[in-house]
Amino acid sequence: MLRLFAKTFKTGIVTERIKTPDSAELETLGIEIKRHIDKHFSGSLAIREVDAGSCNGCELEIHAMNNPLYDAERYGIHFVASPRHADVLLVTGPVSRHMQTALLRTYEATPSPKWVVAVGDCAVCGGEFGGSYASCGAVANVIPVDMTIPGCPPTPETLLKALLGLMKGKGK
Repeated sequence: MLRLFAKTFKTGIVTERIKTPDSAELETLGIEIKRHIDKHFSGSLAIREVDAGSCNGCELEIHAMNNPLYDAERYGIHFVASPRHADVLLVTGPVSRHMQTALLRTYEATPSPKWVVAVGDCAVCGGEFGGSYASCGAVANVIPVDMTIPGCPPTPETLLKALLGLMKGKGK
């Protein structure tokens, strides 16, 4: 056991250092997001995240939007448990055949007007899974998509910028 501790201390940290976002740039981005949310959504943008068969890499980054570093909720972005309360559907992963019906029902349960955002390479084009006997491929093969966010996985900052672009490009 002592040899293991000695080896650990001798080796040191071998993982990548986290790249912290520029706080001034993030604050400017957040203020602009808040301005658009106040104008178009009465102060609150409700998001329903749907995992249609992903590896959970994109979910980790989506959840990171709520950590103390990004704290998207202070800008009016919050996640809801029911699609009936959502303005935006964030869909991750290639749509597995088992999730196809659930995704369609979630889409139908979301009140109009609604936006659908395909998050990550798998949701955008099917990723390395593509279309197969077990996968429908991209989200756009199952439901209409308003915006795609490529990346494997996209960072929380990229997600925030994309949501801002969605609000700027299409006012509700």
